[in-house]
Amino acid sequence: MSALSTSNLAKSAARKPRTTILIWVIAFFIAGGLAGTFLQGNLSSQWRFLNNPESQVADDLIAEHLRDPYAAVETVIVTSDSFKYDQIEFVSFADQIATDILELGPEIVTSTRERIVNEDRDAALIFVRMAGSADEATLEVEKIHEIIDHANENDQFSVVVTGNATLSLDFVEGSEKDLLTGEAIGIPFAVIILILVFGAIMAAAIPLIIAILAIVIALGVAAVIGEGFQLSIFVVNVATMMGLAVGIDYSLFIIERYREERRKGSSIDDSIEIASNTASRAVLFSGITVVLAVAGLFFVPTDLFWSLAIGSILVVMTSVIAALTLLPAIIKLLGDRINKWSIKAVVKRQDAELKSGFWDKIASVVMGQPIISLFLSVGILVAMAIPYFDISTGLAGVSTMPEHFRSRTGFETLDSKFSGGLMAPIILVVERPDRTLDLQDRLEAFTDAIGGFPVVETSPDKQIMTISLAPPGDAATADAMKAIQTLREQTIPGAFGPYADDVHVTGWAARQADFTEVADNRQIPVIVFVLGLSFILLTLVFRSILVPLKAVIMNLLSVGAAYGLIVLVFQKGVGNEIFGFQQVESIESWLPIFLFAILFGLSMDYHVFLLSRIKEHFSETDDNRASVAHGLRSTGRIITGAALIMVVVFGGFAAGDLTLLQQMGFGLAVAVFLDATLVRSVLVPATMRLLGRRNWYLPSWLEWLPHLDIEGLRKR
Repeated sequence: MSALSTSNLAKSAARKPRTTILIWVIAFFIAGGLAGTFLQGNLSSQWRFLNNPESQVADDLIAEHLRDPYAAVETVIVTSDSFKYDQIEFVSFADQIATDILELGPEIVTSTRERIVNEDRDAALIFVRMAGSADEATLEVEKIHEIIDHANENDQFSVVVTGNATLSLDFVEGSEKDLLTGEAIGIPFAVIILILVFGAIMAAAIPLIIAILAIVIALGVAAVIGEGFQLSIFVVNVATMMGLAVGIDYSLFIIERYREERRKGSSIDDSIEIASNTASRAVLFSGITVVLAVAGLFFVPTDLFWSLAIGSILVVMTSVIAALTLLPAIIKLLGDRINKWSIKAVVKRQDAELKSGFWDKIASVVMGQPIISLFLSVGILVAMAIPYFDISTGLAGVSTMPEHFRSRTGFETLDSKFSGGLMAPIILVVERPDRTLDLQDRLEAFTDAIGGFPVVETSPDKQIMTISLAPPGDAATADAMKAIQTLREQTIPGAFGPYADDVHVTGWAARQADFTEVADNRQIPVIVFVLGLSFILLTLVFRSILVPLKAVIMNLLSVGAAYGLIVLVFQKGVGNEIFGFQQVESIESWLPIFLFAILFGLSMDYHVFLLSRIKEHFSETDDNRASVAHGLRSTGRIITGAALIMVVVFGGFAAGDLTLLQQMGFGLAVAVFLDATLVRSVLVPATMRLLGRRNWYLPSWLEWLPHLDIEGLRKR
C-alpha cells in the first residue's frame, strides 16, 4: 500500500486545515439538505425481488392484467358487547364508518368491499381498498385511523384496524422510534467510554463529530441513489448504527496513535505523519475490508439486502475518508489542545495501567497454559453456537409487533373473531384459464382439497384468474410457510394436473417463503466470497497463510456463537425477558447473511490492529512470546474501548421495540464482545504461543505476492 494512499492525504489536509474543514462542513450541509428533501420520499417499507421467483411471476401477471398486486387492503373490525349485527344500531354504526371512510375520496380509498359477519353476530368486517401504491397508502392510512379513533368514542362498540398499510406505518414509526432509542443509549455511553479511553473531553468529542458527519453525508448520498433505486426504510437505521460504530472507532484509533507519538516526543507534524502511516493505513485497510465484505450482500437479489449493503457501504466509505482527511486537519488545528479538559484521575489510571502491564499479565497467563486456554475458549464458543442448528428463519409478521401497536391489536381481534389469514390471503394466479376446458372441475377439485370456499376473480381480458384463500393465523408463521410448500408441491399438482405449471402462488406468505428460500440459497456464495476475500487480504498484509487461516476460523467461531445466542434468546426464549426481548417463532431470514458480512468486516479491525503490532515487534526482536505481550499491551486499552463503543451502540439499537432490530443489534453486540474478549485475549495469544515462528509461514511459491504495509512504518 503506497504512502500516497494515507500519508499524502493527511499532509495535504493538515497543510490547509481550515480549507479542509470548510469543505467538509459544506458537504455536511448539502447532504443534510438532500436527505431532508428527498430521503423520506425515496424510502419504502416494502421490499421487492430483483430476480423472478414464483410469487414475483404471479405478482407481475396481476399487475399486467388486473391491478397493483401490492395495493393495500385494510380490514376494519367492528365488535360490540351490547348489540348483534342483526340489530339496527350495529348496522347503522358500521354503515357510518364505511361512509366516513369512502368520503375520504377516491385518491385515498377506492372501495369498501362486502362485509363479513362472524357466527356469533357480534363482529363485522369492512374491507377497505386503498388507492395508489403501498407506500402511498402507508402515508394516507392515518386518515382512516382518525375515523376509527373517533368511532371508538361510542363505548358500546369497539373498532380496530389492521392491514398492509397499518402494518407498514407501524414499521416506519417503530423504526424511527428505535433509531432515537439507539441514539439516546449509544451516544452517551460512547462518549463516556471515549472519555475513559482518552482521559480528555476534547479528544473524546472529535470521534463523535466525525461519526455524525459521516452519517449525514451517507444519508444525503442515499437520498440521491433513492431517486433511481428503491431503498428500504431500514437503510437509515443501518447507516446510523454502522456510522456511530465505525466512525467513532476509526477516529479513536488514529487519535490515540497521534497522542502516543506526541507522548514519545515527536512534533505535531511528525505525529500526524506517523499516525497516517500506521493507524490511518489500518483504518483504510479495515474500511476496504468492511466494504468488500458487505458487498457480498449484493449476491442476494432483493432490494432489502441491497439497501442494507448500500447504507453500510456509504457510511463506512464516508467514515474512512473523513478519518483520512478531516481528522488530520482537526488535529493540526488543535495541536496539543486536543488534550484540553483532561480528567486527571483517568490519565493517572491509564499511566498506572501501562506500568503494571495488565495485558502483559493476560498474555502471560494464557501463554503459560496455551492448550488449556485454547480448548476452553473454543469449547465455550462452540457450546454457544450449538443452538444455531435449531434455527427457524422467516420474516417479521404482525404477530411479532409490540402488543401496543395498532396493527397487532387489530390482527388479534381479527384472528379471535374470524381468521387472521383474512389480513393477508394466499393468492393463486391461473394463466390463460380459457385453455383449461375442464376448469370448473379443476376448481372443484382444488376446493375439495383445501376444504374451503376460495374467492375467485377473472381479469377483464380473461387472461388470468385469481383464487384467494385465507390461511389460519399470521401469514409470517412457519405454518403459513408450510402451507405454501404443500400448495405448490402437492395440492396444486393434484387438483390442476397438466395445467399445474400455469398456476402460480403469491401473497404475503408466498413472498416470505420465496424470500427465505432466496436468502438460504445465496448463503454459500456470500460465505465463500467473504471468507475468500478475508483470507486473500490478510495474506497480502501479513505475508503468512496461517495468520489469515486462524483469523477466518476465529471469526467463524465468534459469528457462530452469536448466531447460537440469537436463537437461544429470541427463538427458544432463554433469558429474553432479562433483556426485554420478545420470544418469536423464527429468526429474520436476512439476518444470518447480513451479520456474517458485517461481522467479518468489523472483526478485521481488531485482528489488523493487534496482529500488526505483534508482527512489527516480532520483526524487530524475533521473540514470539514478547511480541504477543507487546501487541496486547500496546493495543489492549484502545481496542477494548473501541469494542465497548460498538457493543453499546449495537446494544442501544437492540433496546428498541421492533424484534428484527432487536435481533440485529443483539447479534452484532454479542459477536463484537466475544471477538474482543475470548478471541483477542485468549485465542490469539494461545494459538500464537503454540505456533511460534510458524505464525509467519509463507510458502516460497507465494513470495511474489505484494506486501501491503499497515503498521510499523514509524520513523526511527
